[in-house]
Amino acid sequence: MDDLGVAVVIEDDADVRNLLEGVLTQAGFEVHTAVDGRAGVEVVRSKQANVVTLDIGLPDIDGFEVLRRIRNFSNAYVVMLTGRTEEPDLLSALNTGADDYIAKPFRPRELRARVAAMMRRPRHEITGDAAARLGQAPVPDMHGESGVLRHNGLLLNHRTRTVEVKGEPLGLTRSEFDLLHVLLKGGGAVCTRADLVRAVRGDFYERDTYISEADERAVEVHVGNLRRKLKEDQLSPRWLQTVRGVGYRLAPRRPDDA
Repeated sequence: MDDLGVAVVIEDDADVRNLLEGVLTQAGFEVHTAVDGRAGVEVVRSKQANVVTLDIGLPDIDGFEVLRRIRNFSNAYVVMLTGRTEEPDLLSALNTGADDYIAKPFRPRELRARVAAMMRRPRHEITGDAAARLGQAPVPDMHGESGVLRHNGLLLNHRTRTVEVKGEPLGLTRSEFDLLHVLLKGGGAVCTRADLVRAVRGDFYERDTYISEADERAVEVHVGNLRRKLKEDQLSPRWLQTVRGVGYRLAPRRPDDA
């Protein structure tokens, strides 16, 4: 097996903890475990974890607080494990810095595929010089510049994974960037929620993969965060339009915008 680095499992349920340890060990990680949140933070710190699986419901401090503490010193990939799929919980996980979530019960194959797909993609925060160093391959664009898409004063550069609005840089998470990229490439065509789930999940979600309601709610959370960062006018959106019951599309081009 390839050595993929260090994984830390933070989980109080012994059966689930042992399952996670086995799956990640088989995948090629050096695995360490913790049974509560405070111990988990210290293991992540001392072992310099590359990947963390984190249960939300821990006996001392909840997974959201654990994640906040981890994010003070680590950019490890973090997968939240939760029996909760309500939008406020997904929003809290994603806003606190989780890279992905999996609802319990889960299949070992799903966890392994999610982790593999997540690690093939850039880190969740894509801004500034760090983004430029990623060196993503260019994609076809609307205006002939390699990897560049423009719409109503917004510029997205896929090669450097950066976004500007009227010349000002906009800090987006990896998922927010990917969703915006797909909508811009669509040029006004409707993207269903399932389409956008696949954009976020990457290689793991093929066309025939089942898309859960939790997946679609997570997309709605990401779109809501995008709108907040873009300071969209809900009555007259400049970039993201909701198509009721279906999904989202790019707002029409405005002739007065660059």
